[in-house]
Amino acid sequence: MSGTSSPEAVKKLLENMQGDLRGLSLECRKKFPPVKEAAESGIIKVKTIAARNTDILAALKENSSEVVQPFLMGCGTKEPKITQLCLAAIQRLMSHEVVSEAAAGNIINMLWQLMENSLEELKLLQTVLVLLTTNTVVHDEALSKAIVLCFRLHFTKDNITNNTAAATVRQVVTVVFERVVAEDERYKDTIDQPVAVQGNSNRRSVSTLKPCAKDAYMLFQDLCQLVNADAPYWLVGMTEMTRTFGLELLESVLNDFPQVFLQHQEFSFLLKERVCPLVIKLFSPNIKFRQGSSTSSSPAPVEKPYFPICMRLLRVVSVLIKQFYSLLVTECEIFLSLLVKFLDADKPQWLRAVAVESIHRLCVQPQLLRSFCQSYDMKQHSTKVFRDIVNALGSFIQSLFLVPSTGNASATPNQTGSNASGNTGSAQTNQGVLGMGGGATVLPAFEYRGTWIPILNVTVQGSAKATYLEMLDKVEPPTIPEGYAMSVAFHCLLDLVRGITTMIEGELGEAETVSQTTTDTTSLPAQSSEQQDLQSVSDQSEKELVSRAVWEEMVNACWCGLLAALSLLLDASTDEAATENILKAELTMAALCGRLGLVTSRDAFITAICKGSLPPHYALTVLNSTTAALSSKSYSIQGQNVQMISPSSESHQQVVAVGQPLALQPQGTVMLTSKNIQCMRTLLNLAHCHGAVLGTSWQLVLATLQHLVWILGLKPGVGGALKPGRAVEGPSTVLTTAVMTDLPVISNILSRLFESSQYLDDVSLHHLINALCSLSLEAMDMAYGNNKEPSLFAVAKLLETGLVNMHRIEILWRPLTGHLLEVCQHPNSRMREWGAEALTSLIKAGLTFSHDPPLSQNQRLQLLLLNPLKELSNISHPDIRIKQLECVLQILQSQGDSLGPGWPLVLGVMGAIRSDQGESLIRTAFQCLQLVVTDFLPTMPCTCLQIVVEVAGSFGLHNQELNISLTSIGLLWNISDYFFQRGEIIEKELNKEEAVLQKQAEEKGVMLNRPFHPAPPFDCLWLCLYAKLGELCVDPRPAVRKSAGQTLFSTIGAHGTLLQHSTWHTVIWKVLFHLLDRVRESSTTADKEKIESGGGNILIHHSRDTAEKQWAETWVLTLAGVARIFNTRRYLLQPLGDFSQAWDVLLDHIQSAALSKNNEVSLAALKSFQEILQIVSPVRESEKPDTPPAINVSVPVVVGTTTATSLGRSFMRTDSIGERLGRYNGSEPPVITDEIEDLNLWWAAWNSWYRIGSESTRPPITCDKLTFIPSQPFLTALIQIFPALYQHIKTGFSMDDLQKLGVILHGAVSVPISSDASPFILPSYTEAVLTSLQEAVLTALDVLQKAICVGSESMQIMYPAIFDQLLAFVEFSCKPPQYGQLETKHIANAKYNQAEWVALNYVPFAERSLEVVVDLYQKTACHKAVVTEKVLQNIIKMLRIPLSLKYSCPSESTWKLAVSSLLKVLSIGLPVARQHASSGKFDSMWPELANTFEDFLFTKSTPPDNLSIQEFQKNESIDVEVVQLISTEILPYANFIPKEFVGQIMTMLNKGSIHSQSSSFTEAEIDIRMREEFSKVCFETLLQFSFSNKVTSPQEGYISRMALSVLLKRSQDVLHRYIEDERLSGKCPLPRQQVTEIIFVLKAVSTLIDSLKKTQPENVDANTWAQVIALYPTLVECITCSSSEVCSALKEALVPFKDFMHPPASKVQNGES
Repeated sequence: MSGTSSPEAVKKLLENMQGDLRGLSLECRKKFPPVKEAAESGIIKVKTIAARNTDILAALKENSSEVVQPFLMGCGTKEPKITQLCLAAIQRLMSHEVVSEAAAGNIINMLWQLMENSLEELKLLQTVLVLLTTNTVVHDEALSKAIVLCFRLHFTKDNITNNTAAATVRQVVTVVFERVVAEDERYKDTIDQPVAVQGNSNRRSVSTLKPCAKDAYMLFQDLCQLVNADAPYWLVGMTEMTRTFGLELLESVLNDFPQVFLQHQEFSFLLKERVCPLVIKLFSPNIKFRQGSSTSSSPAPVEKPYFPICMRLLRVVSVLIKQFYSLLVTECEIFLSLLVKFLDADKPQWLRAVAVESIHRLCVQPQLLRSFCQSYDMKQHSTKVFRDIVNALGSFIQSLFLVPSTGNASATPNQTGSNASGNTGSAQTNQGVLGMGGGATVLPAFEYRGTWIPILNVTVQGSAKATYLEMLDKVEPPTIPEGYAMSVAFHCLLDLVRGITTMIEGELGEAETVSQTTTDTTSLPAQSSEQQDLQSVSDQSEKELVSRAVWEEMVNACWCGLLAALSLLLDASTDEAATENILKAELTMAALCGRLGLVTSRDAFITAICKGSLPPHYALTVLNSTTAALSSKSYSIQGQNVQMISPSSESHQQVVAVGQPLALQPQGTVMLTSKNIQCMRTLLNLAHCHGAVLGTSWQLVLATLQHLVWILGLKPGVGGALKPGRAVEGPSTVLTTAVMTDLPVISNILSRLFESSQYLDDVSLHHLINALCSLSLEAMDMAYGNNKEPSLFAVAKLLETGLVNMHRIEILWRPLTGHLLEVCQHPNSRMREWGAEALTSLIKAGLTFSHDPPLSQNQRLQLLLLNPLKELSNISHPDIRIKQLECVLQILQSQGDSLGPGWPLVLGVMGAIRSDQGESLIRTAFQCLQLVVTDFLPTMPCTCLQIVVEVAGSFGLHNQELNISLTSIGLLWNISDYFFQRGEIIEKELNKEEAVLQKQAEEKGVMLNRPFHPAPPFDCLWLCLYAKLGELCVDPRPAVRKSAGQTLFSTIGAHGTLLQHSTWHTVIWKVLFHLLDRVRESSTTADKEKIESGGGNILIHHSRDTAEKQWAETWVLTLAGVARIFNTRRYLLQPLGDFSQAWDVLLDHIQSAALSKNNEVSLAALKSFQEILQIVSPVRESEKPDTPPAINVSVPVVVGTTTATSLGRSFMRTDSIGERLGRYNGSEPPVITDEIEDLNLWWAAWNSWYRIGSESTRPPITCDKLTFIPSQPFLTALIQIFPALYQHIKTGFSMDDLQKLGVILHGAVSVPISSDASPFILPSYTEAVLTSLQEAVLTALDVLQKAICVGSESMQIMYPAIFDQLLAFVEFSCKPPQYGQLETKHIANAKYNQAEWVALNYVPFAERSLEVVVDLYQKTACHKAVVTEKVLQNIIKMLRIPLSLKYSCPSESTWKLAVSSLLKVLSIGLPVARQHASSGKFDSMWPELANTFEDFLFTKSTPPDNLSIQEFQKNESIDVEVVQLISTEILPYANFIPKEFVGQIMTMLNKGSIHSQSSSFTEAEIDIRMREEFSKVCFETLLQFSFSNKVTSPQEGYISRMALSVLLKRSQDVLHRYIEDERLSGKCPLPRQQVTEIIFVLKAVSTLIDSLKKTQPENVDANTWAQVIALYPTLVECITCSSSEVCSALKEALVPFKDFMHPPASKVQNGES
């Protein structure tokens, strides 16, 4: 309204009105003055209204009669120009709604006049229309007058007017009814008055209606009257009327305003009482008429059906049924029955056509059909209308085939072949179809048993666009083209199916949404309505049950008829589009039946599609059985039995594929037509879109698809999708190009079909899986016992289904994988391979799928997914296992980070590989393991680490491939390293896990059971690792043992600190000692047979060429490792309760290894012994803990090429004894641990050492080639252990122990060297060096003596024993030791004969020992024990041996050293001896000493012939030194020395001073050999002791006298001999020495006499004098000598004698005195 009421619009209206009035006044100025005046007064009127009123429009309306008056008057003039102007002005006023009721009445009267005068007819109609449509001021009589006016104009002579009037009538009728609607809308909130009783027959009683409704009522009632050819009540003034126009108006009112009739009782009453009887009455000619029946048979002539009326009646009926069905149930039943009758074959073609069109109109209204079903079919005694309609259509179609139509076959419609049914059209739109006459035609058509009916393009799907019902202008019945009725009927069926299914499915959807219960019956499609689950029934609302009953009744009523008709059409169809539509209908019906749980009907439709897909008469048991079940329902209609698939059908279709049937014994080939392919696609579509409702029919569908796939030769590819492949056996599949292009599409749809399974509900999915499984079982049965290509359809599709249903994989996983596992065990390799492929793909997909909740939070699901992978381990086929492992590898690569709780399963798969399963399997499995260890340890739960260790260990034990075993040991090391780095995290996690397990165990009341239990879980992990490595350490393959051993000890060494203290107990006893026991056992029982080569052409070194030698290496490694752990972890082990037992066990192992008859092992045992002894010595602050200990020799890694003996090289000393000894000085700080326990440990070690030593150095009883003699390095190492050991036991080291030690040292030094080893150990001839062993022995003694030196009194009594030991060694210089009876035999080879060997061996050692003795004696000479035990005497006694041998000593150096030693010892010892002279402790020493001097100075051995003069003089000087010692150290103290000894000395000196060489030598010889210097010294000494002036005591005097007497005797001798010689020599001068000697004697005599004179007379014994004087005659005799020197000396000697010239005393006096 705003458009006409805005100020601008009002202003414009006023202007226009004034303009119109002005125009009118101008036009009428001359001819019609009253009109002019009226117009002018109108202008003034308008102006005043405009000026006075604010609401101008309202004011205009109030005064509208006056305002309109001028115009009405103008119309009265009947002047065309004026009339037109006035009508236009009136219309303008009406359009602004400023016309009041009165004014409107005036206007209509005026119009009526114009109409009667036939003036401006079109303008009149227009004005009426404007008047009635703009507002509702015209009603009742005025309205009826206006309507009659229009009717009257409809029946004029002018065609244009007639048509315009007809349109206006229609519009006016509509307006009347629209007003009712508007009025109802206005009053809808007010309470209605009581409704009039329905039985009211008074047609005029409309008092209850409101004004507009009353008008409408009157109008409608009159229309009925008019159609019935009765007079109207209200439309007064009607002159004529046609029935067709009346029916059209009735139809339009009924169609457009159904609510008016439904809401108002009065109108409903009209419908029932007036319209329906009218219709039935008008129908009667059609009902009675029979086409071709003779008139004679009926008494009265039958009125022929009249097309226009009949057609319009059918339209009215359609509306009535559509809109007022609920009011007119009984009437509609009649109408519908009539419609069905009109389809009979004996009715005229046009009638049948329009009837089919009408039925089509009903078929597109499913709600209506539903109502029919509810109102008739479901009532007990009612006609089954709905069923009849469907069956009638079916019979109609069939009748068209049976009764060839009279229409001409050539009467082809102008439409093209493909109809617009919404089909997408397939790759081949039209195959060339053979027509009846053999000529090719492209018309789409049905052909059945010779009847050919074209398919026309009659309607758009879903709308009943009728051709003949719309021919409202035709009077004569039209000719119906051939095929039209068939086409419409066909569409009826299609739309019926579409409508019903759409409606029911829509309602079902709503019901499912509304329904609260989860157990809808819809989710149980397998149950038909009869056996619904009681539970679900009780839960469902009443309404839904009612609806469901209706739906089921509808389907049950129509499915037989539909199926019969559709099957017939499907068989007859030669057009692809038509076929498509038929199939679609069957498909939707099948789906609907499925949703409603109507199993029988569902299976019937599906079977029809399946049969259509397969070649005719194809032997597929599933389908045949289904058909048999259905055959109880009769598809025969009117006595003709319709076959579902007729044998004739082959002839219409192009064959597109030839293939083999899928059967055990394929017979020939089968052909597929394009229609088969089309059906197949429908089948796929059905399964794709409606899988949820297929239930048990999946069997049918899948079985059919499997056969088709087989015939077409599709083979499964990746992911289970089927791709075209070639058939393996029989004639190759022949495919036309047409189908070739279709195949990828089919294959794609097939895949999509299974993809769509993701939208199925769980139950349907299970149906699908079960169907696939049973198909697969059939395929498996067929594949048994032959290696033919199996049908892999089911397996491939199981895979596809699984892949797309990952989001709810849990519900189908068990049946799916359970079946695939069976497939994996199938003997047919292709089948098996696909089973595995499917299974592994599913597992991989399952793990990569992003589940909700994710797998990491849904452990149960993850384990479920991985479980089948584990199950595969039970299958022995290697191809399956390879697939399994490849799958594991891929899972690791893609999912390794997120496996979580799935790790045990995955690892279990790797671990399940056995040694006998072939190298490639093991290799693949191992690859997986490597990947795990390198990449995934941090991501797996710590509880799985133990499994990793187990699995890695198991690969180490596989004997297929050495490299794998070795690499797996490397992996174990990596694992241990990982444990170490992530220790804290792992420990925390494991403890958490442990707590949970502990709790569970307590709840169940059982013990927690895991290996190494009481240890904490992290430690158990380590222990498992150690145990695994321990097993590998005793593997039969040496390389594995070696690697494992190194790894085990490295990891314990590197990471052992992480263990709890208590766990070490387990490590020591259960891991290390257990390992040692096994190694020892294996080593001692190993085979001594030579191994020729290491497999292939690998050469084996001779040190490893027996199993025994290889085990020896293992033993060495193991023992060293254990010892190292004891050593480095001592602080951890010692506090353990049973450390001492462990220590004993370890020592026992060391001992048994040391005493094994294998140089390598025994030596290594000692290294280990060394290690556990030394390194333990507590570390001083100043030293770093990592510096090696004193005599630690690192355990050599034995390289295969070095021989056992050459090992000795690594022990060759590199430093001097002094340095080495120096290391033992510093006093040791106290040991931290418990002293007593510690001591026990050391004593245990000492006992072991003693046992090893005594066993190994004891000479063998018998000697033969095989006697085992310990090697030098071994003995060296053994002795080197002692110093370290001694440090710990010195406090309790007793004489007994010292004796034991002595035995071992002596024994060790005595062991000979095998001749082949001697070049490595013995020094060359020229070097006088010690072997390492000898050095070690001396070091041991040195350590002892140093300890004694600082030790307590009680310890110092050991000195003598040490001296004894050393002296025994000194003796070796002259008497090499014996080693059993071995020696001569053993060393008797040419180069190294015994003498050389001994000399080279023992002299340096003995000499070094002697040096040590001297050093030691210098330190300890005064010591009580040394004095008491006659050490000095022993030393002298010992030295006497080399001294007496002198030149006979094996080495010259020996006696020289002996002399110097003697001198040193005596220089210290003699004073001590003099001190203890009175005690008698040295009494026995003196004679020994005298003999020693005697033996040395006057040796019996002759000097070698080649001795040079220089050498001789050197040796003489040594003799001189000895005499000088006598003169300085012995003779001055003669009074403290036994007389006999002094006498012996004097005699000896005397002997020395006179040349006492034998005269057998020639002069020349004597010349050299004369020890002139020596004699001189002897003589001087004698002389010196003859001087008496020093005599202070009788003792001394005694010595002097002795010396004198000796001297004098000596002089006498020399002189005598000189005289003798002089006389003999004659003219020859005497030798130089002799002359010197005589001069010396003469000088001595003179000196002597002088000195005698000087002394106190009483000191000189008379005897002496007598001797002196006795010399005189001798001297005198010398006067004759010819030497001047002698003469002068003689002169000097003779002069002193003057003092003796006394007168002789009287004899008496002499005698008296």
